Amino acid sequence: MQDKAYFDIAREGLWTNNAGLVQLLGLCPLLAVSATVVNALGLGLATLLTLVASNLTVSLIRNWVRPEIRIPVFVLIIASFVTAVELVMNAFFHQLYLILGIFIPLIVTNCTILGRAEAFASRTTPGRAAADGLAMGLGFMGVLVALGALREVLGQGTLLADAHLMLGDWGRQLTVEIIPHYQGFLLAMLPPGAFIGLGLLLALKNVIDRRLEDRRRAVTAAPHRARETRGGATA
Repeated sequence: MQDKAYFDIAREGLWTNNAGLVQLLGLCPLLAVSATVVNALGLGLATLLTLVASNLTVSLIRNWVRPEIRIPVFVLIIASFVTAVELVMNAFFHQLYLILGIFIPLIVTNCTILGRAEAFASRTTPGRAAADGLAMGLGFMGVLVALGALREVLGQGTLLADAHLMLGDWGRQLTVEIIPHYQGFLLAMLPPGAFIGLGLLLALKNVIDRRLEDRRRAVTAAPHRARETRGGATA
């Protein structure tokens, strides 16, 4: 395959081919743990590290793995890195690890990670594979955090609640009370609220894409209209 430019890799991972908003992959953990920003950030970072490490490893060994066994090998690599990430979280972020629960080991089954290993990392250079993992991981984590922020504000009226689970005791100072004396909106914290929130993010992305496309068409059409105007004036 032809090597992509790093800018194109970044643009696809962060926006045009975003795992959460375009490919709609990894929706189970995305919807399940995104009740708060901290929960979303924890799972997003774990997924990001796994994506970068697995993509890089797959690219490095791609010439030594026979096509018949590539999928089992890729799954083994991904599972190894997920296990390492899980052990680190259990050791240093134990309370957050307990909250995320089963969704940390379930990163192994995230179609985004295996899909990028098979479709991209196994066919390109290590540098581009790592860049793709970073871009896809950041894009997925961005959706997680945005959805977590939306649900936390609507559900609790706060932002960055329980930041101490990741940053220690001084993280308690980061909690922001967006809506004082707010009683909360239960639907935002429940699974239906996650679906509604994701739908709103999808709608927002579509609106932005449509406006960017309209602007691009206007810029492209401007020189043509100018030439027609000059031609009419000359006639």
